[in-house]
Amino acid sequence: MANTTSGTATFDKTFAIDEIVEDSFERIGLTNVAGYQLKSARRSLNILFQEWGNRGIHYWEIATANIDLIEGQAEYKFFRSSDDGTSATTTPSGIYGMSDVLEAQLRTNRTQTTQADSPMTKVDRSTYAGFSNKLSKGTPNQYFVQRFIDHVSIQVYPTPDSTNASKDMHIFYIKRIQDAGDYTNATDVPFRFVPCMTAGLAFYLAQKYAPQLAQQMKLYYEDELAR
Repeated sequence: MANTTSGTATFDKTFAIDEIVEDSFERIGLTNVAGYQLKSARRSLNILFQEWGNRGIHYWEIATANIDLIEGQAEYKFFRSSDDGTSATTTPSGIYGMSDVLEAQLRTNRTQTTQADSPMTKVDRSTYAGFSNKLSKGTPNQYFVQRFIDHVSIQVYPTPDSTNASKDMHIFYIKRIQDAGDYTNATDVPFRFVPCMTAGLAFYLAQKYAPQLAQQMKLYYEDELAR
């Protein structure tokens, strides 16, 4: 008789926040958790996602966009959320939660069947500060990124002149991992990261509810993350 399998591969799609929390608590010997413990665990999960942002680039959070350049405008802001401000006009529109910009090109003929990209160079603060006239107009070929609490600012140099204002700045950017949100939500995490996410939350919870297991949970977490 042939083995019977589920025929599905969507475990991570239905692995909701409450189940992640339950599994993580079980790893440190706690069951039937409720109330403040659930709230505490969800908070720790959000902190874990922020910690991942410091670990390096997460490739599932890389996206592209076209910034509509404006003649004489040097700065284009992208806010953490719509509550913080209105992000720069882009295609697609409504980009929020940007973390950083990896690469950029000056793009022409976006709506046509052919296009032409010219690479733009990302410069550091000292290089950008050295430009004597940051509002000089021409063909943008360099950009500087500043990251603030509530937004990311992209400064282009030179600023677009009338000819280049009809062009776009095509960017590859990093998005922030989405918040956990409601307990019935799935996470903004691919299936490969589910084991280390659960192990990481168990480590965070051990620090608060089972300190004697914290070091052991940390080793499990770092091992899962290294995979």
